[in-house]
Amino acid sequence: MDAQFGQTVHHVPWNKGRLTGQKAPLKQQEIWAVRIRLQLAHRVRDLAMFNLAIDSKLRACDLVRLHVADVAQGSNVLRRAMVLQQKTGRPVQFEITEQTRQAVTDWLAHAQLKSGDYLFPSRIWRSPHLSTRQYARIVDGWIASIGLDTAAYGTHTMRRTKATLIYRRTKNLRAVQLLLGHTKLESTVRYLGIEVDDALEIAEQTEV
Repeated sequence: MDAQFGQTVHHVPWNKGRLTGQKAPLKQQEIWAVRIRLQLAHRVRDLAMFNLAIDSKLRACDLVRLHVADVAQGSNVLRRAMVLQQKTGRPVQFEITEQTRQAVTDWLAHAQLKSGDYLFPSRIWRSPHLSTRQYARIVDGWIASIGLDTAAYGTHTMRRTKATLIYRRTKNLRAVQLLLGHTKLESTVRYLGIEVDDALEIAEQTEV
C-alpha cells in the first residue's frame, strides 16, 4: 500500500519471466573459457568471485555475505574455509585451490580490503555487500561472454559445477553431500540429477 496515495503497489519479482528450475553446470572447457576472458579483461574482482564460487559450492546468499576473515588470515588466503549456511544454519567446509587463492589475494590487494570487510562489497550505497540479484546479473554476464544461453544457467550453476565434476570423476555421493552441506543424501541425488544420467549411461553401455 502506498501511504501517500492510498494505492496498492504490486512489486514484480526480479526473476519474473525467467526460466526457473535446475540450472546446468559448466563443463571444464567452459570454466576455462570464462577464466581466460576475465583474465584478459583484467576483471580482478570477477575472477576472484568466479573461482571462489566454483570452489566453495556455496549458495548465492552465502557467497555474497562472505567476509574477508572467512577466507583469509591477514594477507594469506586459507586452503580450507568453513561458513554457516544461511538456509540451514549448518556449517559447511570448502577447499580453496591455488589458482583461487591467487585470484582472491589479487582482489584483496586491489580493493585494499580488511579482515572485517565483506569480500565482495556492493557499489550501491544502500547495501554493504553484493546482493544476490547483482550476483545473478554478473553470472549472466559470464555465461553470455562464452556464448551460452543465460536462460539455461544461473547462480546455481556455480554451486553445481564442481560438485557435478567431482561426482562424475569419483561417483562418491557421500563426499558430494558433505561438500554441498546437504543433510540428506536424497537431496544430493535430486540436486545433481544423477539418477537419470546414470541410468542412461548404463543403458548406453548395455547391448541386447
